[in-house]
Amino acid sequence: MTNFSIPGSQSSPSIQSDWDKGILSMQGDSYPENSYELFRQVFEWIERFLAEAGRPLTLELRLLYLNTSSIKAMMDIFDLLEAAHGEGKQVAVNWHYDRRNERVVELAEEFKEDCSFPFAILSHD
Repeated sequence: MTNFSIPGSQSSPSIQSDWDKGILSMQGDSYPENSYELFRQVFEWIERFLAEAGRPLTLELRLLYLNTSSIKAMMDIFDLLEAAHGEGKQVAVNWHYDRRNERVVELAEEFKEDCSFPFAILSHD
């Protein structure tokens, strides 16, 4: 499995991976009943990519709302990226947000504070 796609729902984001481009994308709301189940495949893909691909990995995020368990899952994902960055691997996050949604930018800024790898917070209309 080099690529996967999880369709979004009312309570979970759509998630797509592109092994060849080194991109993992997530968009939508994230308040699933079982965030571990949703993000398990994401963790496994990131770990495998970082171990095997030998090229940069970028997370493209367009997340609108995250519940507590989704925030914990994102923290775990960022910990994986931080460890990889510490090993000299190229990783980055681009968190896109709508200017009218201040909660999202505040959350993204909180995550960014704990990361030493490139972490861009990008507004759009």
